[in-house]
Amino acid sequence: MASKKSKKRLFSGMGYREVQRSNSGRRKKLPKKDQIWLKEQGYKNVGWDEDTLEELFLKADRIGNKYQTPAEIAKFNQKLSTEVNEIADEIDRQFPEPETEFVDYSQTATKRQSSTKRKRR
Repeated sequence: MASKKSKKRLFSGMGYREVQRSNSGRRKKLPKKDQIWLKEQGYKNVGWDEDTLEELFLKADRIGNKYQTPAEIAKFNQKLSTEVNEIADEIDRQFPEPETEFVDYSQTATKRQSSTKRKRR
């Protein structure tokens, strides 16, 4: 079986190490005050792969919350909750469960208890 050689990933025509070298060089050219600010703000190399869509939404939410009042956040969360519930109701209406399954575990529990009591005597 022939091994597949992965295609070299490029960013602006540069490979991973070249990008890292370029970023380091650019950072060193900044004034010391700006370098310290970047470090304090948590700017760092997070790797070659990009964030997932979910991670991007979480970051955007965290950033957006800084600029909203608690009342605005509560209002948005209430509206979102209402819309999500409406969507869930619509899905349940369009795709109903064909049958409901009931499982009675009480009989098995009773049988287990009675058999353990007999063994102890």
